[in-house]
Formats: sequence, structure tokens, C-alpha cells
Amino acid sequence: MSYEDREGLTETENDRFEQAFLEAVDDGLLTLGESGRKAIYFHLQSMCSLRREDIPNKPKEFMEGLRKIFGVGVQVLEKAIGKNLYAKLGLQYAEKKDHDFLACIDDARRMLEQKE
Repeated sequence: MSYEDREGLTETENDRFEQAFLEAVDDGLLTLGESGRKAIYFHLQSMCSLRREDIPNKPKEFMEGLRKIFGVGVQVLEKAIGKNLYAKLGLQYAEKKDHDFLACIDDARRMLEQKE
């Protein structure tokens, strides 16, 4: 199941997931400080036409935008956001080798579906 395939969650569960994802992004970017987080959102909107509120529906574009800004250094943010997402959903986070950010999101969605 890809991130775009949301058939497994009810509308309420999907809303909960998207809200948790956006909060996880906010918290993960806050590791750069408040001004850093604001700068990232500004650059994502100006470079990628990606508004903050669109991030849960466009995670691929979000990660591509962060990679343009940070290059391989984005992995630190990916990990922070992933851990935050799992915590907000009440899930156990386990880092997996060769598991990219989008796969992490897919796993969280699947785990939430099974939990509900």
C-alpha cells in the first residue's frame, strides 16, 4: 500500500493520521529552532509551491523539497519526524535499515489501521 492509498482508514482515522503527521513535521522541523522552521516552510512554498497544510497529502513533494534544501543531511530530519509521528499515534518506532521516509509513513499508516 502506498501513502496515496488511504482505503484502509476511515475518514476520522485518516484525519487523525494527517493531523499527527503535520504535528510531527512541525516538531521535527523545530529541531532547527522556530526561525529555522519558519524558513523551511517559506522555502518549501516558494521553491516547491508546497504549503504547510498540504504536506500530509504530498509527503513525496515534501521530502523532495527538504532534500533540495539539505541534501543528504535531511536524514536527521526524516528520523526526527518519523519518531514524532509514531509517538503521536501511540505506535512503537523501530528504525529499519534501508527504509526511506515514505516507507516509514506507509508503515505507520498500516500499523494505525491494524491498531484501530
